[in-house]
Amino acid sequence: GVFVHQRHHQNTALKRLCGWWGQSLEDRFQMRHVQTPKLGAQAWQISNPPVLPTVCLQASLEIFNEAGIENLRYKSVLLTAYLECLLKEYLSEYVEIITPMEREQRGCQLSLVFNRNIAEVHKQITRQGVICDLRKGTVMRVAPTPLYNTFTEVWQFVQILKTCLERGNTSKL
Repeated sequence: GVFVHQRHHQNTALKRLCGWWGQSLEDRFQMRHVQTPKLGAQAWQISNPPVLPTVCLQASLEIFNEAGIENLRYKSVLLTAYLECLLKEYLSEYVEIITPMEREQRGCQLSLVFNRNIAEVHKQITRQGVICDLRKGTVMRVAPTPLYNTFTEVWQFVQILKTCLERGNTSKL
């Protein structure tokens, strides 16, 4: 740890090691080439998580170990293939998958590029409990996670996304 005196908390011009955890939450996911540091001592956090919160990961690691990596990868391939199939079947007029098609070349995440800005759609699906990542207004990253997502949830996601897209709250690019 390190002590940062409060007289330095507002000084964003000070040289520091910049990292993910010290980035302002408002623009952390904008992926710009300029870092906007948090104010206060938190600005000096680098990309390693704090020690005490990582202790909580022990229980998570035990669950992963119990499930077995081979089992998780097997389910991951099936879940992601199912998501891919549903997207092609029900949403091909809106979306293109830009993640490699070869299953050995990807994990569970699919990156989807839409033919319109979907910022409002992203807000709508988030309100319905869907957690995914939006980049630059037209790229959504979706990851059906094998440890805790089900095939039913993948189906529900596609139906929620389809409904929101069909409402017409977006304009074509």
